Amino acid sequence: MAGHNKWSKIKRSKGVLDMKRGTLFSKLSREITLAAKSGGGDPAMNIRLRTAIQTAKGQNMPNDNIERAIKKGTGELESQAFEELNYEGYAPGGVAVLIEAVTDNRNRSAAELRAIFSKYHGNLATSGSVGYLFHRKGQIIVPISALEALGLTDPAAREERLLELVVEADAEEYQLDGDHYTITTAPERLYAAGEILREQGVIAESLKLTYIPENTVAITDETVAGQVLRLCEALDDYDDVQNVHANFDLSEELLARLSA
Repeated sequence: MAGHNKWSKIKRSKGVLDMKRGTLFSKLSREITLAAKSGGGDPAMNIRLRTAIQTAKGQNMPNDNIERAIKKGTGELESQAFEELNYEGYAPGGVAVLIEAVTDNRNRSAAELRAIFSKYHGNLATSGSVGYLFHRKGQIIVPISALEALGLTDPAAREERLLELVVEADAEEYQLDGDHYTITTAPERLYAAGEILREQGVIAESLKLTYIPENTVAITDETVAGQVLRLCEALDDYDDVQNVHANFDLSEELLARLSA
């Protein structure tokens, strides 16, 4: 993999950043609505919707909320006119930041994102400023436990079987990252690859389209690292933001000091 999204890993290790339940449900609802709008309200026929519902249930989102979000997507209930947009900017240390947002008012979102960047020592940039530094990819997270459930307790046997599945699914690569495997696919192969894994009994924790940086910027200064993390967290907490991608890298030692 050319680069990696360190923020994604940090966020994963922290759960959902203690995000307020209402904010989290709002983000999940928007993804369900958009999935239903683009591919229909039947999860059996709409893999993106099925994945969004699976993610929402994993966060204990009530079924009533899920059904309401689906109906908004299919037009059975009135819904705001959401659009999906990318915003770009810079964090301290020259770190590139790419933001996926869903908004019903792009001017409001831009103004509020600009204020967040300014508050945390970064700046919102014009379209195209950093987008070329990232590649669109599909990402499948498979816990080691999902493979152990199939009897693959030996690491060598587990790796061998996973490699077979990656080839069968026409994925690009995989890597072990702590207690889970991250499988990378071409964007158009994400959901098909996820289906192949599911058919073989491998239950993925998540399937999503993401952005992978071409290269990363190493941060060694503790003050700058703290500023970057606080900016990414503030952006993630903003209701209109669905995902934050950044091209910074920092050592586990530095991250441990910041966490302490």
